[in-house]
Amino acid sequence: MTDSVILDVWCELQCPDCHAALDDVRALRARYGDRLDIRLRHFPLEKHKHSFAAAQAAEEAVEQGQGWPYAEAVLARTAELARDGESVLLDVARELGLDVEEFDTALIDGRHILIVDADQAEGKAIGVSGTPTYEIGGERLDGGKSQDGLRARIEEIADRLLAATA
Repeated sequence: MTDSVILDVWCELQCPDCHAALDDVRALRARYGDRLDIRLRHFPLEKHKHSFAAAQAAEEAVEQGQGWPYAEAVLARTAELARDGESVLLDVARELGLDVEEFDTALIDGRHILIVDADQAEGKAIGVSGTPTYEIGGERLDGGKSQDGLRARIEEIADRLLAATA
């Protein structure tokens, strides 16, 4: 069995471009399965008022075993999140059958702030300036301006890395 390759997806849960990028993420999951470890990394942007809370809520969803389903559900509601804020985060948790009281408490006590801050700091250190941005095999691919051709480039890198580990 080959080792998996890590694809970091620097994302912001109030970002419409990150919502659009989910099609690529799903296609990559379908093509590679567990050979590609797709990790959600947080990069909340100041221009989006609820992005930092959304990142913390996503980490609570990870704790409850539903990280990606939660992130995808929040991304599907970016406009609603911009308007209604934390109530959307709790509604999504409820819809997924997660412990809403824990979400509410996590947003108050800030238990996931360090994870979000660490992701953002690491993103800045490698040159992330917008979302979505991908990092695979030491290469940063910026999708903040355009996502055209990014999935093909990720597949090219993943294929090369997977062949090297075979």
